[in-house]
Amino acid sequence: MNRILLCWLGRTDLRAVDEQDRVGIGPIAQALATGRFARLELLCDYPPAEVEPYLDWLRARTDAHIQPHPVTLPSPTDFEAIYRHARALTDQILVDGSITPEHLTFHLSPGTPAMAAVWIILAKTRVPAELIESSKEHGVQTVSIPFQLSADFLPDLLRRPDAELTRLTAGLPPAAPAFDAIIHRSPVMQRVVARARRVAPRRIPVLIEGESGTGKELFARAIHQAGPRSDRPMITVNCGAIAPELIESELFGHEKGAFTGAVGPRQGVFEATNTGTLFLDEIGELPKAAQVRFLRALQEGEITRVGATATKRVDVRIIAATNRSLTQEVAAGRFREDLFYRLAVAVITLPPLRERDGDAALLLDRLLHQVNRESATEPGFSPKRLSIEARRLLLAHPWPGNVRELLNTLRRAAVWTPGDIIDTDDAREALLPAPAAQPGQDPLLGQDIRQGIDLNGIIDQVARHYLEQAMQHTAGNKTRAAKLLGFSNPTTLTNWLRRHGVEP
Repeated sequence: MNRILLCWLGRTDLRAVDEQDRVGIGPIAQALATGRFARLELLCDYPPAEVEPYLDWLRARTDAHIQPHPVTLPSPTDFEAIYRHARALTDQILVDGSITPEHLTFHLSPGTPAMAAVWIILAKTRVPAELIESSKEHGVQTVSIPFQLSADFLPDLLRRPDAELTRLTAGLPPAAPAFDAIIHRSPVMQRVVARARRVAPRRIPVLIEGESGTGKELFARAIHQAGPRSDRPMITVNCGAIAPELIESELFGHEKGAFTGAVGPRQGVFEATNTGTLFLDEIGELPKAAQVRFLRALQEGEITRVGATATKRVDVRIIAATNRSLTQEVAAGRFREDLFYRLAVAVITLPPLRERDGDAALLLDRLLHQVNRESATEPGFSPKRLSIEARRLLLAHPWPGNVRELLNTLRRAAVWTPGDIIDTDDAREALLPAPAAQPGQDPLLGQDIRQGIDLNGIIDQVARHYLEQAMQHTAGNKTRAAKLLGFSNPTTLTNWLRRHGVEP
């Protein structure tokens, strides 16, 4: 028997009645014109006044039997309602024992991206129907989506048609390839990337905060490459890796004889980066003495070499990063308040991997591909793949070292695995054991002070945890959340949210 076409009615199809010279005949009429389909089962969420003229127009163009199915959706992107109606229609058709799933074709082009995504879900989970798409330029084509690719395909399918609308609505600049290297799909990272894209074209300083391994330098490079100084140098300085007595010379340069060992004049990184971008990693490690000179360089656009009296003009964009909370460093007297406010014009807080829902699965695939590419030229190496059990094990890991830990774990697993498949044992052996608290000890309060602890980090972790819990429990109601946390008023809560980088 001939096939049965199932699809949603889309806006382009409706426009074809009066605007055929602009939009063509629309994806539905285009599919029926192939002569492959004896029936069209059409889900409609438009008013009858719009649907009826289209049905009359369509029936005049085809011999296929057209059966409309009027439905009401809360919104054209309501997945639950879309799925419910689409599944009910397929179940209704398959009640006839003479019709099997092999007779069905789902059309992905008409309707919203959410509707297309639901057809794919149905085809890959319940009804193994054919999938097609059509366009004015390329006609009608069969779509092949292997099941194992569906999880990656669906988010892309949903993003592509709405990408430009999202960009314009959010006030974003045009897409920059520099941000393509930031692998993500979680809403929290989408917001962070959007902020970085907004600030990239500007000249203002940027402060990037986040745990070790969250990608602070990656963001800094993307901001530089997407900005107006992309053709100028970007120089990276790790403030924690320079001896305190040499850091002023490293930043501002020195003259001959300025100190023992200064055998000649030397240019500092501020001069070397002139008209470019200076990325100062671990800015929280900058000694207090150097902070004074650094503040002047930011305020005045001038630097003075160590041992010199004359100043030099410099035009440098500053991007700074820290794995500490600089507000807490200011409160503790370790970081100058005036310098903090000079740096914190645009503050970007990178979430840890454990808070990026769905990103770990995406990163596993992309980073394993990177590991395979890096190792391709090594003797005897064969590309590695993760078994389902190994993948499940890695996705359950909390990744305290974030993306850096994930990448290095995959590198170790690739080395330990003799064959092509990384199994559960290989993955487990590649994981580094997390420091364990002593039996009966609280993981926060039971740490060994003799080994040194990050007290600010512990305080920040506790504060973020309970702030987020309160905001989630109250659905963002600050008055109720403040009462739960023992604050006297919502203003105090707002200050705490800002201080610890928690989204309201």
